[in-house]
Amino acid sequence: MNSDPDTVQPAQGYAGDVSPQLACRWWQSGQAVLVDVRTEAELAWVGFVPGAVHVPWKLWPGMALNPDFDTALRAVVPAGKKVVMLCRSGVRSIGSSRRATELGFEAYNILEGFEGDPDSAGHRGVLAGWRLRGLPWQQN
Repeated sequence: MNSDPDTVQPAQGYAGDVSPQLACRWWQSGQAVLVDVRTEAELAWVGFVPGAVHVPWKLWPGMALNPDFDTALRAVVPAGKKVVMLCRSGVRSIGSSRRATELGFEAYNILEGFEGDPDSAGHRGVLAGWRLRGLPWQQN
């Protein structure tokens, strides 16, 4: 990731990649809607961002694309507002950002996701991510 957390990085097929910090500022200032595209299971087991909108990109347990994604996204993101997409590591949110762009939204992928990539021991949440950056989150 670019060392400047305030920089929008260019991306193919959507408005760009942003740091968790920039996405959070946009969301908290009302410039963007924060859409968590993780599964219900991930929200329940790993944690969630209070106030974020949940529109899963894929459905647990089979991880098939959510057939209601388009309708749900249109229902929660007002016209003209940016949308920032959050997933576990910043990969599924690329697909959802591309789809949101196809639907006419100004969509951004949040780099690092909620937990970031795994470390050498296979543990997430210790190298990067929304949670590690100290941004708002809760766990049930």
